[in-house]
Amino acid sequence: MADEEMTQRQIYDLKRQLEELKKCRGKHTELISLYVPPSKQIFDVIAYLRNEYSQSQNIKSKTTMKNVLSAIESIMSRLKTFKQPPPNGLVMFVGHKSVGADKTDMVAYIIEPPLPIVTFLYRCDSEFYTQPLEEMLTEKEIYGLLLLDRRECTIGMLRGSRVEMVRYMTSQVPGKHGRGGQSQRRFERLTEVAAHEWFVKCGERASEIFRAEPKIKGILVGGSGPTKNYFIDEGYLHYEIQNKIIDTFDTGYTDEYGLRELVANAAEKMSDLKVSQEKKIMKRFLSEVMKSEKNMAVYGEHQVRKALEMGVVDTLLLSEDIRKYRVTMKCQSCAYTQEKTMTEEDLEGFTPPACPTCKTTLPMEITQKVDVIDELSDLAEKTSATVKLISRNSEEGESLYTAFNGMAGILRYPIDI
Repeated sequence: MADEEMTQRQIYDLKRQLEELKKCRGKHTELISLYVPPSKQIFDVIAYLRNEYSQSQNIKSKTTMKNVLSAIESIMSRLKTFKQPPPNGLVMFVGHKSVGADKTDMVAYIIEPPLPIVTFLYRCDSEFYTQPLEEMLTEKEIYGLLLLDRRECTIGMLRGSRVEMVRYMTSQVPGKHGRGGQSQRRFERLTEVAAHEWFVKCGERASEIFRAEPKIKGILVGGSGPTKNYFIDEGYLHYEIQNKIIDTFDTGYTDEYGLRELVANAAEKMSDLKVSQEKKIMKRFLSEVMKSEKNMAVYGEHQVRKALEMGVVDTLLLSEDIRKYRVTMKCQSCAYTQEKTMTEEDLEGFTPPACPTCKTTLPMEITQKVDVIDELSDLAEKTSATVKLISRNSEEGESLYTAFNGMAGILRYPIDI
């Protein structure tokens, strides 16, 4: 795969498309996935599909055969609108998804991927084949996390801004004791032997886990006291992993909670970390919220929209986990329009209300449904505002989602809204 970088917007849009695709299930093998690389000629793809069409006529189930044939016809019809594949290729997902009560609906998703498709692929199954697109979302910024003392060892990974625990171990190294004389010296020797064996075990497990990640950029080591430095200085890690250690950090915990503490401490020193950038911009916003005068923070959907329309937003902050749509409804009689923000749950079984401006009893018609993040991002781009999508993997990111409903902004100058 090309070493290109996707923008935050491209990553978000691809994630949302994959969420939609994964919801689709066919009653039988009625969902077709087609991946066309940029080097593949369109007429070659159509010739391949004609052959598949011919073979599909042998499907025993008449219903399945009919659905597969109509899906192939739909794909060939859409392909004819292309003279050649787009620069990164083309992906088509077409077929009949089950909607319950022994019924199906025809669906068609046409995607121009953000990174190049490398292999031609055709697959007919009961679900869409999305693995090549999922691989595009594999996080490129990966760091190893290692916490240890004489009692515990926790090994984890930092993938972008997501912290995950991989292994947690506890030791049998004896603690403090009250013995004296020769018993004390003998006990201390046994304790040191046990500690050495514990460090060997930690080093072997950590080295094994980190060496299995070929794209790992570095290792962050944490723990309380000097134990972590002794562990590194004595070379308990494999030399390849030892050479990837970036820095050590003091942490109060060496368990799963300590991993987040380690990342938070590292984020203060390593400005190039994705999680560091998220924390920095959120701290800037929260500091504006706390000001009593000349406050340049805005939050709440109504206020954020108004600030965007006025062109006074410098940085728009949106939580990655917002799952809302901006729905436009239009009266079928007088052309009155109304906009409303709705969740996916709100939309299920939703019937638009009657027009409030004319006497018709007919419900208004939904004419447009746009993802809120896409819609607000487009508004921001019109006035050259910077858009930041913030994950919930940090304390600050979680507060954006829960305390500010996932929508906030930093203004260019103070203004009453």
